Amino acid sequence: MSIRTRLTLWYAGILFVSLLAMGGLSYYEFVVKQHSILHAAQVANAIIDEDESEDFGQSLKVLFWCGLPAMLFALAGGWWLTRKALKPVAALTQVVERITEDNLHQQLPKSGAGDELDRLTEVFNAMTARLNNSFARIREFTLHASHELKTPLTVLCGETEMALREGKISPAERERAVSQLDELRRLAHIVDGLTLLAKADSGQVALQLEPVSLDELVRDNFADGQILAEPQNIKVELVLCEEVSLRGDRHRLRQLLLNLADNAVKYNQPQGRVIMNLRRAGEFAELTIANTGAGIPPEILPRVFDRFFRGDAAHGNVIDGCGLGLSIAQWIVVAHGGTIQIASEPAKLTTVTVKLPLV
Repeated sequence: MSIRTRLTLWYAGILFVSLLAMGGLSYYEFVVKQHSILHAAQVANAIIDEDESEDFGQSLKVLFWCGLPAMLFALAGGWWLTRKALKPVAALTQVVERITEDNLHQQLPKSGAGDELDRLTEVFNAMTARLNNSFARIREFTLHASHELKTPLTVLCGETEMALREGKISPAERERAVSQLDELRRLAHIVDGLTLLAKADSGQVALQLEPVSLDELVRDNFADGQILAEPQNIKVELVLCEEVSLRGDRHRLRQLLLNLADNAVKYNQPQGRVIMNLRRAGEFAELTIANTGAGIPPEILPRVFDRFFRGDAAHGNVIDGCGLGLSIAQWIVVAHGGTIQIASEPAKLTTVTVKLPLV
């Protein structure tokens, strides 16, 4: 129940009690006192009873013709005053609902009345400023940390590769070095993803926009998907690929398609299927990539775009990855003015739908 409704009900209750009190006082004035006076000088019981009835009826008429309209008028006026008083609260609520981590720097407007609502607005502005500073420090730390990690990782990868090329190590040491090199490359991949997302959050990544034939990129991605799926005997199908052109960053769009195809293959079952479709949908190009994996439970589906979120812990131990692929894919889609959604039927089909605006 809203505050406006509660205040209106409370106001109506007060008016009702006031009306009853007014009716009781009126009855006391018009009936009880008159009865006392007439009783002192009564002439006949019949005359007294008749006077009592007339006085009581007169009181009811006064209450009905005067009290009830007054109550309705007061109730309507109270409702109007309550609505007018709470209108700034509703406006402030609508502005606060539009606040996200991307517009924390924006200040909420004050009414200038100097009342409690202006004080509340000042508190909100101070809170969003603190949050904005915290997010900025986190982004700055992530960017600097990932940048500093790149050099030692590059050196370690180079030294390990050099040791493997020399061939002066035993088979056991070679196996250990190969395993270390795989982990170093995986860590380097995570650092690259973090660097990209940190730069994107701070607005340091500029898209190189140019006319792009999306259908050509999808066909190239279909060929890459077949190569990725071959070791697991997964069938990749390109069912529909309409000719679609848009304005975008060719490199980032290729990265988007490769991330989605890689996920569709990795989170699949042996001898499963990956189905790709590209078509025009009004003013958008609609790309769907579906796979026949285990699916995503409904309770974790809203979190699949969170960074480092990989769902089931058992999957995290079996399937290689770092939980940044879908976060990067979402950023690429949003940067191109599009939308990305995932629908999943556990043990049946999981479908990623990307919509990008056409030229």
